Amino acid sequence: MDSDASVLVVDDEKEVADVYALRLRDQYDTDTAYGGEAALEAVDEDTDVMLLDRRMPDVSGDDVLERIRERGLDCRVIMITAVDPDFEIIDMPFDDYLCKPVEKADLESAIEQQLAASRYDDRLSEYMNVTSKLALLEEEKPPTTMEENEDVEQLRQRAERLRTELDEALEQFDDIDSAFLEIGRTPG
Repeated sequence: MDSDASVLVVDDEKEVADVYALRLRDQYDTDTAYGGEAALEAVDEDTDVMLLDRRMPDVSGDDVLERIRERGLDCRVIMITAVDPDFEIIDMPFDDYLCKPVEKADLESAIEQQLAASRYDDRLSEYMNVTSKLALLEEEKPPTTMEENEDVEQLRQRAERLRTELDEALEQFDDIDSAFLEIGRTPG
């Protein structure tokens, strides 16, 4: 665990943000923001990972994500939300997506994977982003719906291209596919 890593927990429900922060404070330099506006004020170039709720009343997690990318901040963003994912996630620039409730071990594993990815080049980050989206959609959507969707096919082709380009870099991880898929991204 990277105890020097800075993690910003963002949720409009104070209790939820505080629980996640409490779970992580012994492993990371952890801070909280109670809502989208507070998140935009708190996030900066020193933030390594942001745990971001999607549905917030003042500024949505989707808007927070868009704004921090527009600002050029390269922190890793893990959406942690009760919003069931749909095909719109394909174009969203998050790095991972976990559905509430999230177990402590899954939360820590997801953060560690994002910290590891940040130490490698952008292609590996993109690969992790693409495979996360595919895994999530494959869990949520029927196979026939997946096969009929052109965006999903393009995502699969992009994953395969990146996988081929990154074979050497991926050897440095202990079976990244298994580790990535072991994280519980959906409840139950």
